Amino acid sequence: MARRYDPDRRQRIIDAAIRVVGEKGLAGLSHRSAAAEADVPLGSTTYHFKTLDELMVAALRQANEGFAKVVAAHGALEDTRGDLAADLAGILGEWLSGERSGVELEYELYLAALRRPALRPVAAEWAEDLTDRLARRTDPVTARALIALMDGICLQVLLTGAPYDEGFAREALARVVSGPAVPSGKP
Repeated sequence: MARRYDPDRRQRIIDAAIRVVGEKGLAGLSHRSAAAEADVPLGSTTYHFKTLDELMVAALRQANEGFAKVVAAHGALEDTRGDLAADLAGILGEWLSGERSGVELEYELYLAALRRPALRPVAAEWAEDLTDRLARRTDPVTARALIALMDGICLQVLLTGAPYDEGFAREALARVVSGPAVPSGKP
């Protein structure tokens, strides 16, 4: 029997892995579950991804594209005249108002890097890319602080189920952008 040419199979496996994690969590992802979801033979998953970590890296890299697309589509980080805090709060609002499962999935894979060292470089790529983009509008230290605050706001929304409060986010981000407040009467 001739081998069927299937150039999209690797991508279908990645998409399937993302769906599995979205439905069953990271613990539900295996070569077998990804193969079943992609409707491909088990050998195809192990051919394209020798280890489960390799499959998770590919899934995380693709999941990271979700936030990157929102940032790129917004275009706010390119306009140096705008209100950076308001721009970032708006970007977070757009991202969090999208498909909730996609945001949760991205964070689940991102946080998996805590226990899976193979995922750490991909998680770091996301932070480095965003730091580079933000550093065009501010300094690198402030850019990293803004990313940490945005991560914290997103995690609080995801973990508590509370609605995203763009006004709060804008105010908190503005405080980081403007630097530390000096209490009155003190130098």
